[in-house]
Amino acid sequence: QVQLVESGGGLVQAGGSLRLSCAASGRTFSRYAMGWFRQAPVQEREFVATISRSGGTTYYADSVKGRFTISRDNAKNTVYLQMDSLKPEDTAVYYCAATTSPRTVVAGRSEYDYWGQGTQVTVSS
Repeated sequence: QVQLVESGGGLVQAGGSLRLSCAASGRTFSRYAMGWFRQAPVQEREFVATISRSGGTTYYADSVKGRFTISRDNAKNTVYLQMDSLKPEDTAVYYCAATTSPRTVVAGRSEYDYWGQGTQVTVSS
């Protein structure tokens, strides 16, 4: 089992940047593919980005491609989401998640086994 704690959210103006971090407990972090999801009020939780166990493969939602970058540091048990050129429509609670799926990258919400508590990102226009 793994516990996930997100940090780094906040209020930023449109066009600005934020870097989210997700710290994982335990010594098996490198066994999990990781993902970031987000949920805006009255909307479904949606996929944002995912990264493979080694960090060598990433995959993004079309809405964030070219603006967001997912990365991980297995020595620090941490996954990051660098968010640049933020837009008001990026406003949401952002969640990191871990999956035991054997696939290299995983975009399906239902495939994730562990979730953090979320961190709020608000982008003002």
